[in-house]
Amino acid sequence: MLDFAIFAVTFLLALVGAVLYLYPAFRQAAGIPGITPTEEKDGNLPDIVNSGSLHEFLVNLHERYGPVVSFWFGRRLVVSLGTVDVLKQHINPNKTSDPFETMLKSLLRYQSGGGNVSEKHMRKKLCENGVTNSLKSNFALLLKLSEELLDKWLSYPETQHVPLSQHMLGFAMKSVTQMVMGSTFENDQEVIRFQKNHGTVWSEIGKGFLDGSLDKNTTRKKQYEDALMQLESVLRNIIKERKGRNFSQHIFIDSLVNGNLNDQQILEDSMIFSLASCIITAKLCTWAICFLTISEEVQKKLYEEINQVFGNGPVTPEKIEQLRPLSFMPLVWYFRILILGHLHTSLIQIGLMMN
Repeated sequence: MLDFAIFAVTFLLALVGAVLYLYPAFRQAAGIPGITPTEEKDGNLPDIVNSGSLHEFLVNLHERYGPVVSFWFGRRLVVSLGTVDVLKQHINPNKTSDPFETMLKSLLRYQSGGGNVSEKHMRKKLCENGVTNSLKSNFALLLKLSEELLDKWLSYPETQHVPLSQHMLGFAMKSVTQMVMGSTFENDQEVIRFQKNHGTVWSEIGKGFLDGSLDKNTTRKKQYEDALMQLESVLRNIIKERKGRNFSQHIFIDSLVNGNLNDQQILEDSMIFSLASCIITAKLCTWAICFLTISEEVQKKLYEEINQVFGNGPVTPEKIEQLRPLSFMPLVWYFRILILGHLHTSLIQIGLMMN
């Protein structure tokens, strides 16, 4: 009888502990202010949807709890840092995982960067080298695409509206696809096809998974799955084509192919990079140019530095590295190249068109 009583008490305590842990109201981040999950499975995803966007959700969260806050993305605890000073205190140059990458892989139902620390570190280095080498190898391409877009803008009357977001997305699609996947995307039709599939997948990542509407709509789900399958098929063909061969143009996939990765890892990493880079590049260029056009002081400083660094000479990677205000991340190369080609004569004209 005593043994049974001990067993019953132990079982009851374990049951209570499980309820306290699993029930959303009791799942909190120890020592970090924030909110508890509203649903056991989805965490605070309903709150994000109700806020209108992740950005609005985080703004409201930081206003309520301060510069460091926590929330639940599904069953995963997320800590958000809301100021640059706090971010600097927590930067870890040796980190081997990227939360954004982990989230995308989870939504795409890919492996979330499995493996030990050394394997994760190796994959991180491969991706970093892939970005650096593809930027250097495709510098002339980026300059050409930038000049084509800038010439198009300069052909507009000063009073004509410039659809900046649309143009930057097109520029990002053309540049990223060729840098990641090679000369196949010199064909505009291939870029258009990629952009269509990319848009389908990205829109569902941003909404369909978060609010659960994708699984409830069979038509949308099939469109999403077909688009993702077509993107994966293109990547598989390019991976197969690049293996064991040398090309004059180094692309991002080459760095992964030459690394010690299997085909599935190459596919996942190149897919994540392709999806995210197009959006990040487009948004970065859009906001950088937008802020530049509304600040005459920044225009003046940038113009003076460009004259000092470049003079009447050509735009080169070596000289770009000498530009102090714009040298904080590799992707800013897109922005630098975009405005530098004819900046000596057109900076103010672009500003007038954008205002």
